[in-house]
Amino acid sequence: MFLDRNNLLSQFQLQSEVNKLENQKEFFRTEIDKTREEQRELLSSPEKLEKFAREQYLMKKDNEDLFIIKEATSDK
Repeated sequence: MFLDRNNLLSQFQLQSEVNKLENQKEFFRTEIDKTREEQRELLSSPEKLEKFAREQYLMKKDNEDLFIIKEATSDK
């Protein structure tokens, strides 16, 4: 066995890193597909777009009041 930068241990570590990156790549591709589908749904319907804006950005109509209720967290 040779002791250079191409030794067995280095190759194993590099392969492990490649596998980890491949898994991340697949995860992000799935997330991109989900986001694109959500975007298509939002742009296809004004009602869905309004609901999204209200929930995510706390938007409201001029004649409405907005109440934000947060759950209490216990720090005991």
